[in-house]
Amino acid sequence: MNAVLIGLSSSLITILIFTFLKRVDKNTVYGLILMGIGFLYIGYTWTDINTAMLSGLQALFFMSLAYFGIKKNCWFLVAGYFLHGIWDFLYPLFASSDLLPPDYDYFCFTYDVIVGIYLLVFNFQTNHNQ
Repeated sequence: MNAVLIGLSSSLITILIFTFLKRVDKNTVYGLILMGIGFLYIGYTWTDINTAMLSGLQALFFMSLAYFGIKKNCWFLVAGYFLHGIWDFLYPLFASSDLLPPDYDYFCFTYDVIVGIYLLVFNFQTNHNQ
């Protein structure tokens, strides 16, 4: 439960900070965060080469979504956050979750989904108002 609360508060704080910073390109910020959370898995799993390689592949996938979200279309970021949330729960099916911090899946899933919902609503409002 603490992991969910920390994920919820972290995502809301992130959204609030970058909502008030008007000069910051939100696609770039959220793209960089998406890329960073993908690469966190490598940092947690580097002691097991097979798991680290899997983590590297998923990090490259999310880096690609982040790149396209920054350069092409923000909908890639929306998809990236929702897909990363799903990845957090599917991860134990492919690798040992013992290498991750306790309850990391709950924290990260909560963070990813809240930011994904925000970006979905933000995109809808932005595209709807144009």
